[in-house]
Amino acid sequence: MKQLHFAHRWNADLIDEYYDQWLTNSDGLDEKWIAFFEGFELATNKNRSAASEKLDINTKAAIKQARFTGAIYAYRSIGHTMANFNPLEKSVAFNPRLSLQRLGFKDTELDQEYHTGNYLGGKIMSIGQLIHNLKETYCNAIGVEYLHIQDTPPRRWLQSKIEPILNKPDFSITRKLTILDDILEAEAFEKYLQTQYIGQKRFSLEGGETIIPCLHTIIEKCSDLNIQEIVMGMAHRGRLNVLANILGKSYDFIFHEFSENYVPETIHGDGDVKYHLGYESQLNTSSGETINFYLAANPSHLEAVNPVVEGRARARQRIIGDLERKKVLPILIHGDAAFAGQGIVSEVLNLSKLKGYTTGGTLHFIINNQIGFTTDPSEARSSRYCTDVAKMIEAPIFHVNGDDPLAMVYVTEMALAYRQIFSQDVVIDMYCYRRHGHNEVDEPTFTQPLLYERISQHPLISETLSNQLIEEGVLDEIESELKKNKFKKKLDVAFANSKKKELKSHGNKPTKFQGSDAIFQSPYSFRSIKTKVKKDTLDKVVQALTSYPNHLSLNQKIIRLLNLRRSNYEQDLGIDWAFAEQLAWGTLMIDGTPVRISGQDCARGTFSQRHAVLFDVKTREAYYPLMGMKDRKAIQCVHNSMLSEIAVLGFDYGYSLDYPQMLCIWEAQFGDFVNGAQVIIDQFITSAESKWQRVSGIVLLLPHGYEGQGPEHSSARLERFLQAAAEDNFQVCNLSTPAQYFHVLRRQMKRDIRMPLIIMAPKSLLRHKKAISRICDFTHGFFEEILEDPNSGKNIHRIILCTGKIFYDLSDYRDKNKIENTTLIRIEQLYPLNRNRLKEILNQYLDVKKLVWCQEESKNMGAWTYIATALEEIVGHKPFYAGRDASASPAVGSLSIHKIEQAELVKRAYHY
Repeated sequence: MKQLHFAHRWNADLIDEYYDQWLTNSDGLDEKWIAFFEGFELATNKNRSAASEKLDINTKAAIKQARFTGAIYAYRSIGHTMANFNPLEKSVAFNPRLSLQRLGFKDTELDQEYHTGNYLGGKIMSIGQLIHNLKETYCNAIGVEYLHIQDTPPRRWLQSKIEPILNKPDFSITRKLTILDDILEAEAFEKYLQTQYIGQKRFSLEGGETIIPCLHTIIEKCSDLNIQEIVMGMAHRGRLNVLANILGKSYDFIFHEFSENYVPETIHGDGDVKYHLGYESQLNTSSGETINFYLAANPSHLEAVNPVVEGRARARQRIIGDLERKKVLPILIHGDAAFAGQGIVSEVLNLSKLKGYTTGGTLHFIINNQIGFTTDPSEARSSRYCTDVAKMIEAPIFHVNGDDPLAMVYVTEMALAYRQIFSQDVVIDMYCYRRHGHNEVDEPTFTQPLLYERISQHPLISETLSNQLIEEGVLDEIESELKKNKFKKKLDVAFANSKKKELKSHGNKPTKFQGSDAIFQSPYSFRSIKTKVKKDTLDKVVQALTSYPNHLSLNQKIIRLLNLRRSNYEQDLGIDWAFAEQLAWGTLMIDGTPVRISGQDCARGTFSQRHAVLFDVKTREAYYPLMGMKDRKAIQCVHNSMLSEIAVLGFDYGYSLDYPQMLCIWEAQFGDFVNGAQVIIDQFITSAESKWQRVSGIVLLLPHGYEGQGPEHSSARLERFLQAAAEDNFQVCNLSTPAQYFHVLRRQMKRDIRMPLIIMAPKSLLRHKKAISRICDFTHGFFEEILEDPNSGKNIHRIILCTGKIFYDLSDYRDKNKIENTTLIRIEQLYPLNRNRLKEILNQYLDVKKLVWCQEESKNMGAWTYIATALEEIVGHKPFYAGRDASASPAVGSLSIHKIEQAELVKRAYHY
């Protein structure tokens, strides 16, 4: 019995099920469990041969009781397999595992009574009544999956909510009519768009209108649950309906947007289609409370908005001091195919309980179209349900019939309460359908003729609900028709107003940014920003960074490092890269600017350079040196992330959107890890201001540099950022000194504009003896986009321009070979390129004909393609190229070959 550690109190329900299976049919049962139950029976019946008839009766009764208990577990576990939640299916296939025979009962035994155990608090009930109750609870319009939750309290809570009332809503007449009104209004809106704007894409909600009363319910319940803000993300399907009927965007403006004459005005950039735009609104509940509602803008990359929403929600929680994460609610609305198919869904679910990323639980709605674009579920996933991935975080899952709005609203209320109590995600899988194809110009019968034949004959949700309420006597047919006409008239008025606006604005620009959540900021400027600090301010930061509590037992190497940094500072022998970074953070915190850094192993640093958190070697107690700093006015957050790029970067980007007052940094373990985050970079960081007028000051640290470590950890793909650079959309820097790094981080927060900052972070420079800065470099000066050569001779015949680490290779070669006729100019900020400053510097050398661009990246990578064009425009001709040949792979895999190539390209820069 030594092996039976698998039996614990928390899985008592499971033991009941296995025991029942052993009694009826032990085939397929694990051998450990067979041995366990055989031993149990042997122990309880070891004197069977001498037992009385009464003992046999008791044994049979015990077996029946076990089967009775097993039936409860069976329905709780797999009752959803017979639930009627698919509106397009007339009947549900019977699951033989829930037959009376498989449960161990006979038709003649239905009147026999047994104890219900933990069902309904424990009572005596007949077999027939139990089976009836369980079918009503678990096999109706709602299918529930929750036994994968290992903690007992949330399981028991769910059971206490659904089992006493047979998992059925009991709403007042007023409430039912309000839900019907929501459905009618949503349907009327879609029908109106369909008739007035034939052939235009709108990604209709038709077939899934039930989501509207669910969202209204959440808003109304917020005041009861002390929720003050909602941050929501959703794909394009139904977005216009949500904007109109939930967020209050006016019908007439939406109609105006459909006009052929509508020309939206953006702050700058190109804008986006209307069903991708974000929106913000203050909504009033019936109780008089105000709820701030933020709908995130997002691209067609479907689930890519998920981490952005979570990051925004986390930021909102910090802004309003929501430490328990109860006042800001994230909501994500998914499609079924995307929820099952997009890996980012799993990554974001994995964030849900992590210290630096939790938002106190997310409410997930899946508008289950039962199809992708043209892909059937059988081709889209290997699991039974699209929601199965959510079981990894033990989220309760409700499969609900979308044609039953009362059931959906009831489940929504329960899910919201669960989130508030247990601070965990909940998933509501609303089975519905798309009345049209993927969009309104798509023809779905090409690929799904049978499915769409059923859909074409399927009644509207409002008809189904109206008929139900008529049968209940809640309203009559005349009242039902009046309700429909009321919303039609409302839309007619809005449409007429939109036409008036169209006539008024024809030939003129419309009202600036109407219907937008645009952020206004000043244009980019190369004006120098004051980033220097006083010596006594640096002293406070250094004191904090090189000290620790007496009770901490630190690793001896860490102690030596701290002592060395303090000694070097006191003697002004040089401040290295990692120390300069923390000096920037510390001085910002003293100024009142909070700092957040997130990424894989960012606390220590990939190259063991940072040590932003110190650990006790005996207890692993964590100590954050900057949090113990004297005169600190802001906090520091350091979070080692899970092994993800796309989700974590998306989260930090979202955080930076809503909390621009915080220096928000995402660090890639190696620069080439941007490959895993490319969707967030392309769809959000690069283009969000152009598309959606949303600004971010996020900083990306991407370790970059050719050190002979092979192709995977050499390149942060500098060329991709430069290729995407336009309209001052971000800053791209490849720095060469710690002081420059210090100043650029402080500049990021001291300016009155917010732009993403992309830094090609160093590797070997972290410990390069010459890559140091003196104290005066921090107490004086500012960030310089271009650095002149401090060791330039007088008779210059050659100008070598470069960026980042290669400067030190070029400088060493010049010193070694005693070359005096060459000046080295470092371009620290490649984009936006300070052309005036560069031209001013180059004008000092008008007679110099030899202009060289040197880089260590391959010719088709790095900055060459970008800078060659810029230099040609500035000086009238392209520079000579000194670097590696073009290649398919970023770098060679051999250290010896790397060294040969590196030496040759440096030499070529001086001797072409």
